[in-house]
Amino acid sequence: MFSNPSPQAIGDLLRRARTVAVVGLSPNPSRPSHGVARAMQRFGWRIVPVRPAVDQVLGEPAHATLSDIPEPLRRQIDLVDLFISADRVGRFVDEAVAFGFPAVWMQDGVIDEAAALRAQAAGLTVVMNRCVWRDYVSMVAE
Repeated sequence: MFSNPSPQAIGDLLRRARTVAVVGLSPNPSRPSHGVARAMQRFGWRIVPVRPAVDQVLGEPAHATLSDIPEPLRRQIDLVDLFISADRVGRFVDEAVAFGFPAVWMQDGVIDEAAALRAQAAGLTVVMNRCVWRDYVSMVAE
């Protein structure tokens, strides 16, 4: 059975993360993914939007999949943040494992225990059903 890392480990992950691929990042400012990503930019994170059929979001070029992110930028990704429905998570988690990304975060309400366990077994840090912004504010920001 999957369990999230300890609060200390989550805080450590959030302190280390600098470049974050946000899968499902909406260009619509009223959507939660947009607000969270914008807030994380203000905290100093580089956001890499992953969303098909969009040229850019929050001033950053968008990519249809993790595979479409250019290699030099892909090597900089510290965290894959998933703002997508749970039935789409597995594909992106498997890509994150294949690319050797260090961590995957599934936002509030995004739950795919099988995918989370696969990523954990591959050595990735996995956080599921939590808000990256809320955790950052409560654990890291001062």
